[in-house]
Amino acid sequence: MNLFDAIIQAILQGLTEFLPVSSSGHISLYQHFTGNSGEGALMFSAVLHLGTLVAVFIAFRSDILALLKELGNMIADIFKRRFTLKDMNPERRMIVMIILSCFCLAPFALFKDWFESVGEDSSILAEGLCFLYTSAILFMSDRCEKGRKEEGDITVKDSVTVGFFQGVALLPGVSRSGSTISAGLFSGFTRETSVKYSFILGIPVILASCLLEVVKFIKTSMETNVAEQKVSIVNCIVGFIVAAAVGLGAIKLVKWLVKSDKFKVFAYYTLGLGCVVLIISFIELCMGHPIQF
Repeated sequence: MNLFDAIIQAILQGLTEFLPVSSSGHISLYQHFTGNSGEGALMFSAVLHLGTLVAVFIAFRSDILALLKELGNMIADIFKRRFTLKDMNPERRMIVMIILSCFCLAPFALFKDWFESVGEDSSILAEGLCFLYTSAILFMSDRCEKGRKEEGDITVKDSVTVGFFQGVALLPGVSRSGSTISAGLFSGFTRETSVKYSFILGIPVILASCLLEVVKFIKTSMETNVAEQKVSIVNCIVGFIVAAAVGLGAIKLVKWLVKSDKFKVFAYYTLGLGCVVLIISFIELCMGHPIQF
């Protein structure tokens, strides 16, 4: 992978991580058509996710600081044996519900290797089907009545629903933001609450996953020669910065799209993309080899 490839993938990641079109699916397609696939490509995708997480911290810094402050208070109450699930303020309720949503990923963790293999294999059939799934849930969420639930109104059932949808989004081609925002709308969240819950929920999950991949990269780099290691590090640093910058702009865009009821355009986009990807996958199957540029 050269520096140009790294920048292109970082731009793709920054744009598509927050728009409901699946960043993993688009990165997988790019890697498929350019031949930049494999374990190294998976690690680089993790670094790009870390870059977009920086964008989340910047865009939601006031909300995140409030949650961190309340998390400290909650831990103190636990040690003082004063913690209770009754009469929680909005920040504490959101923390508890996010933790519960994260626990819902546990069953999906059993299939982690399989999820990764789908993104690394030589076929894009699965990606095409997943794009169609993303399109379907976006169409359905667009038809939902506007909800009224805010942070203090989120229930256990709501958090489990969002957590389940996030688990399915581990598949390349299934949008994490689209899935969790749609799940929030299905549960009656306001559009603003759906976006906030979706993006903040992604922080602990993606951060843990990315850190594991970075550790794998460091161990692998130590086994290669110095020149290869330097190239990999440069690509990762540049990709990280570009993904963070582009991601920040994408967050502002998605906030506007949610408020102005523009999500349907992405349902049409992923529907069209899914159909095209399926057609190409069948052509490749007939040819016996992937199409690469």
